[in-house]
Amino acid sequence: MWRIPDLSKDFPAARTNRPNGLKSREMQGCPMKIATWNINGVKARLDGLVGWLRESNPDIACLQEIKSVDETFPRGEIEALGYHVETHGQKGFNGVALLSKVRPDEINRGLPGDPADEQSRFIEGVFSVNGGALRVCCLYLPNGNPVETEKYPYKLAWMRRLAAFAEQRLVLEEPLILAGDYNVIPEAHDCWDVKVWRNDALYLPETRAAFRRLRNLGFTDAVRATSDEAPLYSFWDYQAGCWQKNFGIRIDHLMLSPEAADKLVSTSIEKHVRAWEKPSDHVPVTAEFAFETA
Repeated sequence: MWRIPDLSKDFPAARTNRPNGLKSREMQGCPMKIATWNINGVKARLDGLVGWLRESNPDIACLQEIKSVDETFPRGEIEALGYHVETHGQKGFNGVALLSKVRPDEINRGLPGDPADEQSRFIEGVFSVNGGALRVCCLYLPNGNPVETEKYPYKLAWMRRLAAFAEQRLVLEEPLILAGDYNVIPEAHDCWDVKVWRNDALYLPETRAAFRRLRNLGFTDAVRATSDEAPLYSFWDYQAGCWQKNFGIRIDHLMLSPEAADKLVSTSIEKHVRAWEKPSDHVPVTAEFAFETA
């Protein structure tokens, strides 16, 4: 687990070098834990999901690639753990879900900007915290490979829509968390060998430029705000012994509006989950915030 560093004792007049003026703070009370995890098929990974929810105990969990329609999502097993379940499902692939200990005040399904887009990749929940609203968006950004097909232009168009949505939400000046599988390797140190990924849709200059647009709008990468450690990975392919060799990449992110970044306490990549039986190729990424639910 990585925490916001307290530099006040060593450098009384110093400011932390973090996006959006992220300030040092002590963890107070019991922070709210928000997690993102590409589950890679909720039915195949149900035992692992239930075990992880019991172990990690997140207040809000954003799941991607549930690969299930809404009607067949195993909500009973999850509701038995005390979670409210909201899904935006799709048969066989894609699909996202929001699990929360507190019932959301509002749910919005689908990323605005393209009424013809039928892929289930986005869901937004609005929760009451600290006398105001917290917006948590669960997203599964398109992979974009093979680059020479229509899949890559679709990825870039989806990223433009996400940036437009984020810019509109920033006007509300509410804590906003964009959490999910971005299928974006932000920097060279976020992959095990940049030469392998140089021509991949996850790392192409256009992809990383589109991701930087979120940063330029004022969003903070939660993990990098709390740790400069390298390597930090959230995905290891099933093939070629990638897990055993630690050939990983970091593509699962929590991007925070200034109002959310101000409440950030710590982050964690729960790498040990990758070693469980029948694992997803992704692991959960969590962040703790000094929010209080209403």
